Amino acid sequence: MNKTIQTTLKRMSGRNEPYIFLILILLSILIQVRSGQFFSSNNLVDIASALIVPGLFAVATFMVIVSGGIDVSFPALASLSVYAITKMFLDIGYQGNVLLPLACAVFLGALLGAFNGLFVGYFGLPAMIVTLGSSSVFRGIMQGALNSRQLTMIPEPMRIFGTTPLFIARNPVSGLTSRLPLPFMILVVVAVLVFLMMRFTMFGRGIYAIGGSEVSAHRAGFHVKRTKFLLYVFAGIIASLAGFARVTMMQQAHPTNMLGMEMNIIAGVVLGGTAITGGRGTLLGCFLGTLLIVIVENSLILIGVPTSWKSVFTGLLIIIGTGVSAYQGMLMGKKRGIGTKEVRS
Repeated sequence: MNKTIQTTLKRMSGRNEPYIFLILILLSILIQVRSGQFFSSNNLVDIASALIVPGLFAVATFMVIVSGGIDVSFPALASLSVYAITKMFLDIGYQGNVLLPLACAVFLGALLGAFNGLFVGYFGLPAMIVTLGSSSVFRGIMQGALNSRQLTMIPEPMRIFGTTPLFIARNPVSGLTSRLPLPFMILVVVAVLVFLMMRFTMFGRGIYAIGGSEVSAHRAGFHVKRTKFLLYVFAGIIASLAGFARVTMMQQAHPTNMLGMEMNIIAGVVLGGTAITGGRGTLLGCFLGTLLIVIVENSLILIGVPTSWKSVFTGLLIIIGTGVSAYQGMLMGKKRGIGTKEVRS
């Protein structure tokens, strides 16, 4: 029994999740002690609301990084898909069910994701280069073909979807109220589906296998090109859902306000223990790392830290997260090297 406990503790100590969870607890207690407001119901609801869009982006990024790739195009992809759909339904004065614009956004996101998947999966080009280029392509289409400008109004069904609360939390001390919007359910559904897919399907196992070694994955019977292609299609769908949630919650469509989010999202995913080289990571760690970034961005003001320092703390988290991931990868590489030498001897 003791040996089992020791083995479990040793395995846990090699993962980022316990450390990130501990940091989250300590940071939450610090903010609560300094402000007395962190654990108030309305603040927790505000944090949950702030997690919706980064959480969805993080899920898509997590899948891509586990496969050994890096996607920096998802903010531009989300912006283009949701802006085009919002403008189209606004121009026709759509008053029907919100499911139609949602389905159209998903379709367009899948199409744009397939653009990335074609070059990364079937042409074998580096994911970082492809998505960097496609990000410029998506921005160019939005600014050129769509002549994008801020849309201060959105279709009525989208407006209702974004403002309908799942529940309302009220702070009995300050009297402030916060609403958890309906788009939070998109995050829940996507998280559950991706967890099941990555854990129990051959497609999910293929993503992990490709991230570990494409050659080994191919020898094991996984269709590497097709898996990569479908992966970027799914990433495009999830990114477009994030964009849809953002627009409906903000009640306006801005062509550029999601651009530039990629570094914080990647940092949160890597901070949660997903290996930057691929092949290793958990959805739980992805959410813990993203939640830490969200709390740093949204709650530091409660302890008197000026918002101008937010970038400093976020940058430090990026460096720490990437450093820890690289260090763990180096240790695993050494262990594999030792194991190989032992086998050869």
